[in-house]
Amino acid sequence: MTDAASTPASASLSPRPGALAATEAATDVGAILRDDDAYTDSLIDFVTASPSSYHAAAEVARRLEGAGFTRADETVTWEEGLARRGYVIRDGAIAAWALPEALTPGAGLRIVGAHTDSPALKLKPAAALVRSGWQLINAEVYGGPLLASFLDRELGLAGRLTTRDGAVHLVRTGPIARVAQIAPHLDRSVNDTLHLERQTHLLPLWSLAEPDAAPDAVETHLCEIAGIDPAELAGHDVLTYPTQAPARFGRDGEFLASSRLDNLSSVHAGLVALEALAAAGTAPAAPVILVAFDHEEVGSDTRSGAGGPFLETLLRRLARALGVSGDGLDALLARSTCVSADAGHSVHPSYAHLHDPAVQPLINHGPLLKINAQQRYATDAAGAAIWARACTAAGVPSQDFVSNNAVPCGSTIGPITATRLGITTVDVGVPLLSMHSAREMCGVQDGPWLAQALHAYWQGA
Repeated sequence: MTDAASTPASASLSPRPGALAATEAATDVGAILRDDDAYTDSLIDFVTASPSSYHAAAEVARRLEGAGFTRADETVTWEEGLARRGYVIRDGAIAAWALPEALTPGAGLRIVGAHTDSPALKLKPAAALVRSGWQLINAEVYGGPLLASFLDRELGLAGRLTTRDGAVHLVRTGPIARVAQIAPHLDRSVNDTLHLERQTHLLPLWSLAEPDAAPDAVETHLCEIAGIDPAELAGHDVLTYPTQAPARFGRDGEFLASSRLDNLSSVHAGLVALEALAAAGTAPAAPVILVAFDHEEVGSDTRSGAGGPFLETLLRRLARALGVSGDGLDALLARSTCVSADAGHSVHPSYAHLHDPAVQPLINHGPLLKINAQQRYATDAAGAAIWARACTAAGVPSQDFVSNNAVPCGSTIGPITATRLGITTVDVGVPLLSMHSAREMCGVQDGPWLAQALHAYWQGA
């Protein structure tokens, strides 16, 4: 399968209708926002279409185009004719906006942030290896995956290829590789003390080696799929992804198992909320921004990560389009807020002692308000009030999440965004089990509730 190229294209900055004109389309968007089954089907389709951060950005863009959003080009000026509903892609990150006709005095920016990447195995350059008659793929660990969960799963390859002329081609394969586990007959201790050495044990096999023949170049195979000349390949950002389709399960089908729920569950919730906002056909009262960064799983300090200038540059350019600059921009940021949406943890029934003894949130009991005294989450009392208003306006439940004092706490884009921009930020997300597994688990109710709360936040709650 070959995906469409994602080479930068000059976007029309002329005004364009931003709302879904068709009543049927608007009804579909409303159903996705409000109906658990429709929402879950949409999430399954979104995850399936997004095997890498680059594909996730492209899929968000495709759906935004269907909702009347126009792509803008970062490399040209936005001083005139900027679309009131638009988006911009930077590598594996995407940001979208809906602007009012004029900035109301006292209004601030309303931002929802998430991230597109997930833990995986990332291909190294010249990725073909031969060992003991097998052809392997030389890969390194990206992020902090639950390593054992990547064993004995059929893996595909997905990401981007860049040719010498700078053109970018998205590419994905079907099931092509596998990290095979050792049988207990050969290692009697494997069920007691499993240890995976990253350089030795986590290299996916993908073919047999011909005697005395050079290994097949993985890059050549990907170029053939993408329809480009391997001699023109300059570089690649390609990762593995589990090819098993997402599936509902549970006594009443109340759960969803899938890869990459951290954090495509949040990207999808923000996207659905933005589609519903566009379907209403009216301009928002305040500027609305959805940003899905890349590289959160490896620290965010990249040009497309939350630690880079992507969002700050975007906000500055949007403010200028609204006639705001200088001290006015500083005042605008001081009035602005951000909801950082990233998946969190449900209490695990077999490991409840690793959770806080008093605060034990459950799947399908509402999205999480994530709180940490060490500011691993950005939530403070002011941010909690923002989230409470949104949930009340949407009529959805919410749960608190705090870590066990003896267990280290993860972090999100929230503290990074608050530090870069100085705006009030609150951390939220749907509860998961098996986070960072190749097969994570969520509830089918929490996603729609998160989307509804984000929609209410953008509507002014």
